[in-house]
Amino acid sequence: MYIDAHQHFWRYEPNKDLWITDEMSVIKRDFQPADLKPILAKHNFEGCVAVQADQSEHETHALLFHSDHHDFIKGVVGWVDFLSDNLRERLDYFSQFEKLKGMRHVLQAEPSGYMLKPEFIRGIKILQEYNLTYDLLIYHHQLEEALLFVQQFPNLKIVVDHIAKPSIKTKEKTHWELNMAALATFENVHCKISGMVTEADWANWKADDFLPYLDELFETFGSGRLMYGSDWPVCLLAATYDQQLEIVQQYIDRLTNNEKLLVMGENARRFYNL
Repeated sequence: MYIDAHQHFWRYEPNKDLWITDEMSVIKRDFQPADLKPILAKHNFEGCVAVQADQSEHETHALLFHSDHHDFIKGVVGWVDFLSDNLRERLDYFSQFEKLKGMRHVLQAEPSGYMLKPEFIRGIKILQEYNLTYDLLIYHHQLEEALLFVQQFPNLKIVVDHIAKPSIKTKEKTHWELNMAALATFENVHCKISGMVTEADWANWKADDFLPYLDELFETFGSGRLMYGSDWPVCLLAATYDQQLEIVQQYIDRLTNNEKLLVMGENARRFYNL
């Protein structure tokens, strides 16, 4: 089973999608399941995991609606307000949806210290009770904080999105490498090989730019805790779907067939219980 473990859908609204800046004009439009389905079929993917982009329950409902009407959407990672006093009530409600597999908060947009706020920690502890996963979306400069965060949740399945967004464009690696190695020591923490091209030089990246980062990930997390994700359509800022996929496929060509299957789908299936 090949699974794209990370992609998004949206109907573009300028007043809502403020994170899509003028230099991102290529993604200033709607992206819906009908756009992705033929791309996945072309590359023999059985399905995908749709991940929230907007911080609203409306977004979560929209993704669940898509998953109800498109079998290839195998799971949904939604959003809920972890600071809410009625969080348990909201998680009770969302737990009725079979394809809801996890939750995410856009921590990369939050100030230093946010993920360690007592109110946020309380919310994640409640999430643990619902057999849902947590997608950890951070920049590389937030890794030290993330280490303190994950220590508090040894029983929660956590996956780091977009390899924690190292500065591939500037080839900075030492700080990221040390902290990712530390993060990998937590056996409940996984990592998505996704979002790499948008951390590189959008117009001038080369496949070799990603090799040092991939080497480190496979050395520390191993093939059993890594999962491929396209980050479509955000990846279109720097690459076509085919191009970003080729980076990963060329790298894992050296692996055994079993290891390839783990990275390209089996790990995602197990992690998200697809």
